[in-house]
Amino acid sequence: MEILLFALNAVLPILTLIGLGYLLKRVGFLNEEFLRVGNKFVFRIALPALLYYTIYSISSFSTINWSVIVYSVMAILILFTLGLMIANLLIPDKKQKGVIIQAIFRSNYAIIGIPLAQALGGTPAIAVVALVSAIAVPLMNVLAVIALSLYIKEDDAKLEMEDTLLKIVKNPLIIGVFLGLVTLAIRSFIPVDPETLIPVFTLEHNLTFLYTAIKWMGQIASPFALIILGGTFEFFVIKSLGKQIAIGTLSRVILAPLITLSLAVYLSSKTSFFHFTSVDYPAFIALLASPTAVSSAIMAKEMQNDEKLAVQLVVWSTISSIVSIFIIVVIFRSAGLL
Repeated sequence: MEILLFALNAVLPILTLIGLGYLLKRVGFLNEEFLRVGNKFVFRIALPALLYYTIYSISSFSTINWSVIVYSVMAILILFTLGLMIANLLIPDKKQKGVIIQAIFRSNYAIIGIPLAQALGGTPAIAVVALVSAIAVPLMNVLAVIALSLYIKEDDAKLEMEDTLLKIVKNPLIIGVFLGLVTLAIRSFIPVDPETLIPVFTLEHNLTFLYTAIKWMGQIASPFALIILGGTFEFFVIKSLGKQIAIGTLSRVILAPLITLSLAVYLSSKTSFFHFTSVDYPAFIALLASPTAVSSAIMAKEMQNDEKLAVQLVVWSTISSIVSIFIIVVIFRSAGLL
C-alpha cells in the first residue's frame, strides 16, 4: 500500500494539473492567447529561473555525479538508434520516419519531467535534472534536426543546422543552466567566513530580494507549465495514422524506458564508474519515461515532416505515459531505488 501511495502521489498531481488546464480551456476560462503567452512565459522566464535556482543551490562541483550525465547521453543515443531501426522497418512514408524517430528519443523533459523528478526526489533530484538538461536539451535538439532531415530532400527543409545551433545557444533553458553554472563557479572563488563556513557574499544573504524573486519564480514553473500543457490538448485520433500513432506511442512510453532504465540499473550494480542513487533515478525517469516533447510537433512542421502525426504522438504519448510512469515508479519503489 505504501508503494502504491508513493506512486500515486508522484503521478496524480501531474495528471490533475493537466486535467485542470484541459477543463479550464473547454469551459472557456482559458483562451488561445492566454495559452500562447503562458507557454512563452514558462519557457522563457519560469523554467529558466527554476533551473538557475536549483543549480545555484548545489554546494559545489565536487558533489556532482558525472556518471549521471554520461549515461544520459548514452541513453539518448541508444533511443535515437532504436528510433532509426523502428522507422526503417515499420514506417514506409518518408515524411513520417523522422517524426517517429524524434518521438522515441525526445522527451517532454521540461514540462513533465521536472515536476515528476521533484515529486520523486525533491530538491536534490531537481538539481540533478538541471545538470542533465545542460547536455540533454542541446543533444536532443541536434538529433531532432538530423532525424527530421534524414528522409527529406535538403532543399525541402526550412530549418538548417546552423539555425538550430543558434537557437540552442539562445534557448532560455540552456541560458538558465549556463548562468547557474557560472554563478556556482564564481561562488567557489569567494572567500569563506571561518566561523560560519559560508562565503562572505551570497545571493541569499546579500541580495535576498533577488534570490527570493528567482526562487518564487521557479516555484510556479512546474504547476503553471502543466496547466498550460493541458489547455493545449485536443483529443482526437486520425484513423489513417492509427498504426503510426500506436508504434510511436508504445515505443516512447514502454520500449524506451524499459531498455534505458533497465540498463541504468544494471550498470549501476555491475560497474564501478556508473553509480546511481535514489537522487539520480528520478532524473532518469524524467528524461527517459516522459512522453514526447511538445516542441517536436513545431519542429516537424518547420522541416516539412508530417505535423499531424507529430501532434498526435505528443497527445497520446502524454496520456499513455501516466499509466507507464505509474508502473515504473511502483517497480523502482519496490526495488528500493526511489
